[in-house]
Amino acid sequence: MTRDNVPVQPETFYTRSADDVSIAYQVTGEGPFDVVFIPPFVTHVELVWTTSFAAALTALSSFCRLIRFDKRGTGMSDRVGGAPTLETRMDDARAVMDAAGSSRAAFFGSSEGAAMSLLFAATYPERTAALVLRSAYPRTMWAPDYPWGRSEEEYRREMERDLGLFGSRDQALQAVRSRMQLDNDQEARQWVDYLRWSGSPGAVEALALMNKEIDVRRVLPAIRVPTLILHGSMDTILPIDVARYVADRIPGARLVEVPAGHAATGRAAVPINDEIKSFLTEVWESGGWEEAEPDRVLATVLFTDIVGASARAASLGDRAWRELLERHHQLVRRQLIRFRGREVDTAGDGFFASFDGPARAIRCARAIVESIPELGLEVRAGLHTGECELVDGKVAGIAVHTGARVASYAQPGEVLVSSTVKDLVAGSGLAFQDRGAHELKGIPGEWRLYAVAR
Repeated sequence: MTRDNVPVQPETFYTRSADDVSIAYQVTGEGPFDVVFIPPFVTHVELVWTTSFAAALTALSSFCRLIRFDKRGTGMSDRVGGAPTLETRMDDARAVMDAAGSSRAAFFGSSEGAAMSLLFAATYPERTAALVLRSAYPRTMWAPDYPWGRSEEEYRREMERDLGLFGSRDQALQAVRSRMQLDNDQEARQWVDYLRWSGSPGAVEALALMNKEIDVRRVLPAIRVPTLILHGSMDTILPIDVARYVADRIPGARLVEVPAGHAATGRAAVPINDEIKSFLTEVWESGGWEEAEPDRVLATVLFTDIVGASARAASLGDRAWRELLERHHQLVRRQLIRFRGREVDTAGDGFFASFDGPARAIRCARAIVESIPELGLEVRAGLHTGECELVDGKVAGIAVHTGARVASYAQPGEVLVSSTVKDLVAGSGLAFQDRGAHELKGIPGEWRLYAVAR
């Protein structure tokens, strides 16, 4: 930002996220609507104004109120062990929005920042007015049904390249030129300083290992907000086919090619900002920022039930069984509160709950399964993440039925999840054991199920 042609550093604020981690953020511009920018890699909310990306931020701030923050572990936010999961980063984004007084915003996700933006838009549609994706990819690694991902060897080389930022200056310059497709040595040296101040070797390695596991492809059909996908016609890192793949799976998404590479700084960012301004202004003028109650939302559903409940009830008698069941219910509800789960229904000896984050749902299920034996009981649990209908504020629909079917395959003392759940908890430290492919009664297709490792 400038005043009388002299650079002015915007004020940096801090807010506490759900787990008491401090997140640094800035707000620039006074436009009629809010935009939350989710950049890739490591960042520094203050030093970015010394780079060639400052002009793009100034341009964005000219038509909106731009909200930016350093993901935990980077920049001016608290340093933490490991890398933040997509779920944790969503918590941080909501905390920043609350602190900035933003009830509803457009999300602008660039490169790896797109995955979190997609997940946020599907999980919190009431807080997302629109979505802009730039150089976005929904999955990192190669798969038979996703041929554009990296191989293990390619990803290892990229991670070693990025860690070169913390080697000699020559290694750092080479890493920056490769990552950002920069030919200008002066600009490259500028970015070396910026990136080295933005993170540490441990943070970069942890982020790389987390990003490797990203796969949000199943989230794409659940996006229900206006979406613009921007792809650089000179992008040599990500082929246009990936942008088309994403656009084809998000209902009503608009794909636009812009004359830019994978990363666009300086004048190269001008056509990108023009497209964003035009799109978001159109959404604004059509009433897209008006708050409305969503009728569909991405949620993780949890089902639990007591193993051998009928036999145990018969052996104890009605009164003793009711007392034991009440203790079971108290214990389950205690864990639901702890992990921010929402009780949807209780039928006999089973619980049905929903969560806005799959990792929390898994940890809640594990806590339930591991604590119930103190009552002399054993339970099993199943989870699935999918787009749910909201009926009187409660989740319903095919995703709920899928979760119930997953639970029916769980063994005593086991937490079983669908592949969708597993794909969305990258970086969580949770481990899984493959339980093979199954046909779920009444649910189309074949489903791969995984047991959460103890």
